[in-house]
Amino acid sequence: MGAQSPAPNVTGPTPGAAGRMIVAHFLDGRTIKGTTHDFLPNRPTFHIYVDGDERSKAVALSVPDLKAVFFVKDYAGSKERADVSGFGDARGFGRKAQVTFADGEVVCGSTTGYNPTALGFFLLPADSGANNTRIYVINKAIREFKWM
Repeated sequence: MGAQSPAPNVTGPTPGAAGRMIVAHFLDGRTIKGTTHDFLPNRPTFHIYVDGDERSKAVALSVPDLKAVFFVKDYAGSKERADVSGFGDARGFGRKAQVTFADGEVVCGSTTGYNPTALGFFLLPADSGANNTRIYVINKAIREFKWM
């Protein structure tokens, strides 16, 4: 057998098991879809493999530039499906909350970790049939937060 080549020098997260599918929404209205292996709440940066292509180089994202990070079941969603507004079939642990983003978008769900002085918090969407499985809401992108 021949000699093995050295392991590649990788910057950023190391691809391995499938990453978590996300759609990152920026404050300026842009979105980027991909997978992440190193997203952690209250950490100011993480990496994304655009369109889930883990053979490409991961792109660093700055959380303060974002409105929210949507963890999704798939990138396309369902164009035919109408999301349930309000609390529909509310699920999850924690208290019910309604978030109105600065751009006017409203999401409802439950949270155990809202702290207005933190970078952000996780919200479990009230509509269990939606494409979003959870949302990391960036506090500075919120116009109004209400406990329900």
